[in-house]
Order: sequence, then structure tokens, then C-alpha cells
Amino acid sequence: MKYIKALFFFLIVSSTACAQEFGLSFSYFIPKNGYFSTPISPFSIRGLGVDLNRFLALETGASLYRMSGLNVKDLPFETKDALVGPNFTILVPAELVLEFKGSPASFAIKGGVFGFYGFSQKINYGNLDRAIREYEGWEVVNSEFTYKNKPGWGYHAGVELTVYVTQQVGVSIETNYLMGQSGFPLTGSYTGGNASLETKPTEYPDAKIDLTGLEFSIGLMFNSGQGGRQKKRKRR
Repeated sequence: MKYIKALFFFLIVSSTACAQEFGLSFSYFIPKNGYFSTPISPFSIRGLGVDLNRFLALETGASLYRMSGLNVKDLPFETKDALVGPNFTILVPAELVLEFKGSPASFAIKGGVFGFYGFSQKINYGNLDRAIREYEGWEVVNSEFTYKNKPGWGYHAGVELTVYVTQQVGVSIETNYLMGQSGFPLTGSYTGGNASLETKPTEYPDAKIDLTGLEFSIGLMFNSGQGGRQKKRKRR
């Protein structure tokens, strides 16, 4: 956890030193198959980057989420329930931004790749046992697995609308769709059955955590009015 704090401290210092705009927003992640996830404030900074020209920019940042629950895919069975969580997940995007600036609003289209890593992973055995029970056609199942937690990556695309209520203050609304995955191979066994019980050793080497869903954020933008680069900003 100390490495995460150090990363965000570095991003905060970097953005404060050279950003004309700064602000605070709240971001939420709604997974395709999982549970509603919340941000860990104030460890979230996005919109750090450089202008390529008047309309194009490269941006990055970092966000720390408290993921309530995520799905695991590439198993012999399918389920829409969360099989891992809760955990902490750090997400770092790299994106190309196409921005149309106007007064009193600006609109941006963005897309790129992102990397992520989940800390303090937990298997949701309630949902996992239920999925195995339906897969086997058994009445009862009790499973026990170990896992290897690996970093993951994916693609994302979205839009952002910023409306300035004054020259110094604006309201930002952003939506991104994320499609990512990380390796999560499982090894273990499960015991269950109907009239009699049996134990099956098993492994799922291709299992992956599914980070697919909608990221939504809303926040306030503040213009320091000190001149310099208007594009670079600190948010979330």
C-alpha cells in the first residue's frame, strides 16, 4: 500500500507544479457482471498530459477503486455473479484525446489502453459454490482454491463534457467503457454431490478476472487563471 501512496503523491506533486486547471471529481465503476464499485478518495488523478496540437492531447493518470465484486471468465461454466471481491484495484490509463473547445463548454472524445492490478483479492465462495453446483447438477458443493494474482490490461473509450459556469469554475461529466482482463489461474478441489459426496481435484489455468463495464464520473474544474497550458489538469 505504501507504493500506491507514493505513486499518487508523485502524480499530485507533478500536476500541481505545472497544471493551470485542477479539480475534484467522484468516479464510479459499474461492472458488466459484478457489484457497483466506489472510488477511494482522494487517491485518484486523471487528465495529466501534453498537447500535441490545438485539438489532440495525450493523457494519463491513476485511480484507486474499492471493487465490491468482479466476475471471473474462461471457466468451464458461466455465471453473471461476482466470483472475486471485495478488493482494491489501481487503474492507470494512457489515452489519446480529441477535444473541441468552446465557450462556455468543451467536449472531448478519448480512447486508449489501461493497466490495472487488484490488491487483497478474495474469492467469493458463496457465488463460486453456487455456480459449480449448477454446473455439476449437485445439491451441495464446498470448494477450496488457491490463485495466482496477475496484472491486467485492456482498452477503453469515452466522452467528456465540461461546462464552465464562470471563467474559473466548470462542471465536468465523463463516461468511459472499459474492456480489460487479468490472469487469475485457480487450483484446488470441490466436494459435493446428491445422495453421496465426492471430491474432485481441479484447476482452471485460463481463468481471468473480467474488468468490463462503465466508468462514470462527475466533478468540478477550477481554472487558476495564472496562464500557461490550459489542457493539463488534475482531477478526481
